[in-house]
Amino acid sequence: MSDLEQLEAQGVAELATSSDEQSLIAWNQRWFGKTGLVPLALKKLTELPGPERKAYGQAVNKLKEILSAAFAKAQALAKERALELSIATEQLDPTLPGKPWESGSLHPATITMRRILAAFGELGYEVYHSREVEDDETNFGMLNMPPHHPARDMWDTFHTTDPGLVLRTHTSPGQIHAMRERAPNPLRVVLPGLVYRYEQITARSEIMFHQVEGLCLGENIGLTDLLGTLEAFIRRLFGPDRKVRVRSSYFPFTEPSIEVDMDCILCSAKGCPVCKRSGWLEILGAGMVHPVVLRNGGYDPDKHAGFAFGLGVERINMLLYGIEDIRAFWSGDLRFLRSF
Repeated sequence: MSDLEQLEAQGVAELATSSDEQSLIAWNQRWFGKTGLVPLALKKLTELPGPERKAYGQAVNKLKEILSAAFAKAQALAKERALELSIATEQLDPTLPGKPWESGSLHPATITMRRILAAFGELGYEVYHSREVEDDETNFGMLNMPPHHPARDMWDTFHTTDPGLVLRTHTSPGQIHAMRERAPNPLRVVLPGLVYRYEQITARSEIMFHQVEGLCLGENIGLTDLLGTLEAFIRRLFGPDRKVRVRSSYFPFTEPSIEVDMDCILCSAKGCPVCKRSGWLEILGAGMVHPVVLRNGGYDPDKHAGFAFGLGVERINMLLYGIEDIRAFWSGDLRFLRSF
């Protein structure tokens, strides 16, 4: 009998005496571990002359297959024996109900997103989905932010390995795609989705969050149409008694630009840490679409006008449910998710 045949007989014999999980683990380590008997047998290939190596290697592989198959069979037999022993020795009540499956639920950001889209749906807006990976020109240049424009610092983002491709910093580049598809027809859309910004993670800011962009284009559209739309939306979402105010602001893709505030629902506008004792909470940014953006989208600024607005879904969610830390949305904490 050759050395390999003796190893095979020895391995099968030892395996026959290994009847439980622990002894099987020890057997596997002894025979197939880094310093096991099978790897040691394989190392002997380097000691053999060239003509003998092929036959010896094939024999070692056959040994490995035989012992592996025997080990798998012994494992299955050991599990079967363990189950039979468990049934024979443990008390089992077959009338007990099985372990219930926990049903999932919608993420709070999804819930609020649907409420926002439903509110704008009642105002005649349709949903337009745009891509999350954008080229630099559409994400910035087409929105009146050419290279080296200082406003780009407000939307620092993540770059891909492909030059010129970035994760979108806002849903605004979706305006360009929607406009070029529909120009020169009237347009009324909302663009929901994830956006990405390279920011410090705090209780009020994250590197990834949901945003909803709104765009309305046509003839004879003015700032009063924008204010009426936003006031109607805020009261649909937060209640009919909400008060709204606007402040001048700056965005490179709108002119004029405004910030929209709502009376603080947490302190009834009396002043609290959340509203910085002012009684007002910032809700969204908006403005009339800049002529450069209109032209890049295929509309004639001399014939058409429109407004755009953008809001953060998680921020709205925090106001609706009194959530103090935006990081909770991405924590995966089931206690937080089950509270909705």
